[in-house]
Amino acid sequence: MEPWIDYHLPSELIAQEPLANRVDARLLVVDRQRQALEHRHIRDLPEFLRRHDQLVLNDTRVVPAQLQGRREGTGGKWQGLFLHANADQTWTIVCKTRGTLQPPEPVILVDRDGRDAVKLWLLEKFGDGQWIARPDSDESPLELLNRVGRVPLPPYIRGGKMVESDIERYQTVFARRPGAVAAPTAGLHLTEPLLRTIHERGVGLTAVTLHVGLGTFRPVAVEDPAKHDMHAEWAEVTSVAAKEIQQARDAGGRIVAVGTTVTRVLETVAAEAAQAGAETLLQAWSGETSLFIRPPYEFRAVDALLTNFHFPRTTLLLLVQALAGSDLLRQAYETAVAERYRFYSYGDAMLII
Repeated sequence: MEPWIDYHLPSELIAQEPLANRVDARLLVVDRQRQALEHRHIRDLPEFLRRHDQLVLNDTRVVPAQLQGRREGTGGKWQGLFLHANADQTWTIVCKTRGTLQPPEPVILVDRDGRDAVKLWLLEKFGDGQWIARPDSDESPLELLNRVGRVPLPPYIRGGKMVESDIERYQTVFARRPGAVAAPTAGLHLTEPLLRTIHERGVGLTAVTLHVGLGTFRPVAVEDPAKHDMHAEWAEVTSVAAKEIQQARDAGGRIVAVGTTVTRVLETVAAEAAQAGAETLLQAWSGETSLFIRPPYEFRAVDALLTNFHFPRTTLLLLVQALAGSDLLRQAYETAVAERYRFYSYGDAMLII
C-alpha cells in the first residue's frame, strides 16, 4: 500500500480533557511481526517491555508561551505565541490581530488575571507571520512568560482556551528543560509509579531533549509529501544518554522511543554518527534537526515507539507509517475510530512493537 496522509475522524473523538488518571488511557498495541492489533491500557505498558530495553523520554518542558494583550494605539485585542528568545534580548513570536500592525508598534501584555503587565514592542515582521519583538522588562524570558503567559494549547482543545488544570496536565512528569511550545504528547501518559515499575523490570530510562516547535502542527499542503518544507527543531543527546542507549543495544535490548520527537532526535543523531564513521550508534550531539522521516525509511536507532494518534496530513502520520507500515497503520487507525478511541494531545496512545 502507498503511504497515506488523510483519514476521516469524527470530531467528537478529539479529546477535550485529559483523563483523571494518566495510565487509564487506552493503548492500541500494533504488533508488526504478528501483523496484529491488541486493545490494552497504558498501565499495561510494562508487559510489553523486556529486560535490557531502553525507554527514551523527551525531557523538554512546555513554556507558558501563549500571550494575550491589546494594541496600545487602538485598544484592539491581540494574541501571540512566543517561539524563542534571541541573543540580542529580542523574542521571535507569531501573532494575530484585526487590522494591520505597523512596526514599531507597542502591545500591552496582560497577565492571567487580565491585568496590564508589560509592554511588548513589535519591531519587524518576516516569513510565516513571525515577528521580532522586544519586551520592556529586565526579567529573563522564562520569568516573564511565567508571569504573563498561558499554556499554549493546540486549537483543537477547547479552541486553545486554557483552564487551570492544563498547567499540570499539558506537561510530562519528567519535563526538565524549558523550551517547547507544544507538549511531547506520548509522554503525557506516563506517571512516576509506572516508570518505577518499568525500571524494576530491568528496563533502562534515558532522557534526550527536543523542544517541540510550532512547525509540528504544520500540515502537508503539497500533493507530493516529499516536497514538503520540513520544519526545524532544536534537540540534544548528551554523552551520558548516548552511552546508556549504546549499552542497551549491546545487551540485546530494544530502543523504545516515547514519541515522534524522540524518534526524530535519535534517528538524526544516528545518521550523523554513521556519516562520521563512528563505531557507536550515537554520539553526543546538539543542534537543529529538520529530519523528515517518511516511507520508505530504514531506522537505525528506534526499534519500538509509543505515540499518540496524529492529525491527518501531518509529517507525524508519515513518520509512524515508516515504522509500522502503511497497511498495518491504516488498519490501526480505522480500528481506533471504530472502537471510539480518544484522539490527539489529550487522547489515547499506540504502541508499535
